[in-house]
Formats: sequence, structure tokens, C-alpha cells
Amino acid sequence: MSIDLETARRVAKLARIKVEEEDLPALAGEFNAILGFIEQLNEVDVDGVEPMTSVTPMRLKRRQDVVTSGGMPKEILSNAPDAREGFFAVPKVVE
Repeated sequence: MSIDLETARRVAKLARIKVEEEDLPALAGEFNAILGFIEQLNEVDVDGVEPMTSVTPMRLKRRQDVVTSGGMPKEILSNAPDAREGFFAVPKVVE
């Protein structure tokens, strides 16, 4: 697959990136280089290879999924930079 100038222009528009007309050939070339690398990756035989979550084998820590009443608002709010009347206080961001 090859990216032409019109496709590069359309991708830039969809990504809302302003690309000058004289920079489109370079952008198309970069897209083609990326697609070439992806084609190389598609040639790798990965049959029988399990997906990894990390480069070192490890199991994710798990905990029991149990419902609790909470019951510790003071401890939770002790970490808040600003707490009022039992709630987190945050600055107003909408005028």
C-alpha cells in the first residue's frame, strides 16, 4: 500500500493538523515508511506466541471483589488537599 499526496492531505485534515502544501510529499513519505515497517512486522511468525503484559513474566496482583460499606471517610478525606463537610472540595472550573 502506498500513500499519495491526496491521502496524506486527507489524513492531515482528519487529524486536524495543518500541513503546508510543500510539506505534503514529506508527510506522504513518512506515512509510507511507517506502512513499510508495519508490513515487515506482518511477516514475523507469531503462531504460538502468547501476548505479554510485560517483558518480565509476572502475574497481576488480585484481590477479592467484595462489597464493603466503606466506613472510613475520615481516613479517605485525610489525603484530600481540601475537604469540607465530609466531601472532597475542588475549585470551580466552569464559569
